[in-house]
Amino acid sequence: MELTNSARKLVAGLSSARHRRQSGLFKAEGSKCVLSLMPYFTVDMLLATRAWIDSHSEWEHIATPVTAHDMERMSSLTTPSDVIAVFHIPATDYQPETPRGELVLALDSVRDPGNLGTIIRSADWFGVKTILCSPDSVDLYNPKVVQATMGALARVKVHYCDICEAIRAASPVPVYGTFLSGSNIYESSLSATGIVVMGNEGSGISQAVASLVTLPLTIPSYPQGADTSESLNVAVATSIVLSEFRRRL
Repeated sequence: MELTNSARKLVAGLSSARHRRQSGLFKAEGSKCVLSLMPYFTVDMLLATRAWIDSHSEWEHIATPVTAHDMERMSSLTTPSDVIAVFHIPATDYQPETPRGELVLALDSVRDPGNLGTIIRSADWFGVKTILCSPDSVDLYNPKVVQATMGALARVKVHYCDICEAIRAASPVPVYGTFLSGSNIYESSLSATGIVVMGNEGSGISQAVASLVTLPLTIPSYPQGADTSESLNVAVATSIVLSEFRRRL
């Protein structure tokens, strides 16, 4: 099998959200990322250098050998990898009652691909299986998001929806949100289930979503009152919050 011009253009175009929506496909790059996703997503194309194929002979039957130059033309990375996989975007099915039985993350307008990818990776580590994203959050299948998840994309389900509607539909469940002036998370009562809301990198949680939060939380700086950074990065804050929720168990 040889790489065609149309296939090369398709793969390169998957860096664009519009092309991903139109084709129903997304790409993953790098051996670790690709191999971690292979068992969980339907493969459309597997493109790799001859050296990669020779060292991963179990995938030789579906792999298309490509040159390093072709990789450069198709890659979204500054330094192209030796393998690119193109997967079908799966359909999602979110049940409104999910937060009643598990801890769910809700991301209110998280825009940075690296932040979303890191949050998904942290959610995977702390056993959070469901993330809700507002429609204006960064696209889950942005190549930078996929890369940053380091394979966690396979185990964490991400749904795009109206966060306010999702919170109302899940009622009655506790709804936590992180603020600069909330209750100290280390001194607050935390449940094993419910919704944890994390806000935009610059403006935090929107007023509409904040009005539905039942317990505002804050991660205190140390020592309290000291001159320090204005706030924590949202991905870092998410990891700290999830760690504290899980510690209580």
